[in-house]
Amino acid sequence: MFSFFKRNKSIKNELPELIDLHNREILVGDKVTALRYDLGICKVILVDGKYCYESEETGEQVSWLRMIDASTDRQKVEKIV
Repeated sequence: MFSFFKRNKSIKNELPELIDLHNREILVGDKVTALRYDLGICKVILVDGKYCYESEETGEQVSWLRMIDASTDRQKVEKIV
């Protein structure tokens, strides 16, 4: 009866794939231009197993969840190539 409430062990705790506004893949260590929160140029880092954007100008860290563009489900950043 209570087997419905047990956690499904087949679900993996994987990191999501990050895509910028121009459909380019973003990886850890890449530099991007953040289009939100006045972060400027940021570096993609991992903090406690989660993606974050760290501003090179202010040192502020913002989670990747706050950078999602609602209309496209992509990150509100542009990758610097």
